[in-house]
Amino acid sequence: MKVILLKDVAKLGHKYEVKDVKSGHALNLLIPKGEAIPATRSAMNNLKVQKEKAEGERKVHNDLIVMNLKGLDGYVLNVVGKANDKGHLFAGLHKEAIVAELQKQSELQIDPAFIQLEHPVKEVGEHEIEVKAEGKSVKFKLVVSAA
Repeated sequence: MKVILLKDVAKLGHKYEVKDVKSGHALNLLIPKGEAIPATRSAMNNLKVQKEKAEGERKVHNDLIVMNLKGLDGYVLNVVGKANDKGHLFAGLHKEAIVAELQKQSELQIDPAFIQLEHPVKEVGEHEIEVKAEGKSVKFKLVVSAA
C-alpha cells in the first residue's frame, strides 16, 4: 500500500515522502497515529502544493537565520548575575538564559540549539560563545559581571 508520510518516521522515511508499506502496517499503525495518509490521486496533488509551501517557508526561515547571525557577529552581551567572592555564579547561565538575554538586549531571534555551549557559564568574566547555523559560524562575547 502506498502512503504519504506526514511526519518523519524512524526507519521508514521523512515527511512528504511516498512509501510503499505493508497494508497492515499502514492501516493499523501509520494512519491511525496520523503519521501517514493513503497515497490517492488527490492526496498526491495536495502533497505537491504542501511541498512547495514548506520549501518557501524554509527559505524565508533560513534567510532570517542568516540575517540574525550577521547581526550577532562580534556582538558583546552584558549579563549581571549573583556571584560569591571568588567569582563563581550561584546559578549557571544556560543556552536558554543566554538566548533570552540576547532577545532582550539586541532583539535578535536565535534558537538555543544553535549555541555551541558544552556546559553552563558559571564564572564571572568574558566568555566567547559560538553560534552555528546553516553551515555558518559566528562568535560573540558574553561578559558576566557580579551583582
